[in-house]
Amino acid sequence: MKVKDDFNDIEKSKSIHIERSSIVEEIPSNEENYSTRSNNDLFKKIASALFYGSASMMIMFSNKIVLTKYNFASFQALAIGQISISIFLLELFGKFGLIKLSKFDTRTATNMFPLSIFYFGNIYFGLGGTKLINLPMFTVLRRFSILMTMYGEILLLKIKKPISIQLSVYMMIFGTIIAALNDISFNLVGYIYTMINNIFTAGNGILTKKKIDNKKLNEYDLMYYNSLLSLLPMVILSIITNEYEKINSYDRWFDSSFLFFFFLSCLMGLILNYSWMLCTKYNSPLTTAVIGCLKNILVTYFGMFIGGDYRFSNLNFIGLTISSISSIVYSYYTFIARKPKLPNETEKSSVLETCNR
Repeated sequence: MKVKDDFNDIEKSKSIHIERSSIVEEIPSNEENYSTRSNNDLFKKIASALFYGSASMMIMFSNKIVLTKYNFASFQALAIGQISISIFLLELFGKFGLIKLSKFDTRTATNMFPLSIFYFGNIYFGLGGTKLINLPMFTVLRRFSILMTMYGEILLLKIKKPISIQLSVYMMIFGTIIAALNDISFNLVGYIYTMINNIFTAGNGILTKKKIDNKKLNEYDLMYYNSLLSLLPMVILSIITNEYEKINSYDRWFDSSFLFFFFLSCLMGLILNYSWMLCTKYNSPLTTAVIGCLKNILVTYFGMFIGGDYRFSNLNFIGLTISSISSIVYSYYTFIARKPKLPNETEKSSVLETCNR
């Protein structure tokens, strides 16, 4: 009996050793799988950020050309055009199976209503600020949305950025204040519109991040419900403010160049919203806001010549440059200096501890 028991103990010891070896051998493959996933995630983050930056820059130039160069009187009509084309194209793509679009649901619409308020305000006050302020000053004031988003992430999403990222954000705001101290073409209404736009941008980004993370709706559903729920309030507001008179009296409706930029701006509204949601999904609301700030580096300096309504001053130019350099510093710490930890490092240690018991 003793020999038999010893034999059984030896067999158990061998089986335990084999199990331990097989688990340990799985760890390198897990690391390789994680490395592949990490590279894919990094590609999605960078690609979505570049996509959003390019789309945002194109729509800012097209909006400015329509509202300033062609002096289109009603920015609300432009907003209605952007929203309407977004709804039409989303329903068309969904009908032909090009995208996955859920059927309209009243309960979902009610749940989406708070987010659509921020979406509405973001479009309305953003286009209003674009019309009333030159592009360099508009981009400078828009950087306040980054600070608002950072604090919003801390309060609502419990996400706290490293001190290096926080300092770069503060430097952007410092440059913004310097630039705003000597704005020769000051427009109070434009400033108010842009600062309100910052609030809606920050709230829109944070709520969108929460909706996407819940995985109940995809990006197309969010765009569809936001556009659908924003259209009626925009139309009602246009009726109240008598925008029809401005549209009817505009004398360039048969100008082919104006129509080109008008419809380009309307189409870019959908592309911008899609790229913005992708960037928010694969990165964070703060990162999305700063990517918008990074593309504003080009918009800022080209806007000095394209818009035609910018007045140069040394102090203003210095502030713009400080804020732009700070944006580059932030992008470095966000996309290059950050090194994610292996998520299965904790799993690995727990497995090894189980084997040693």
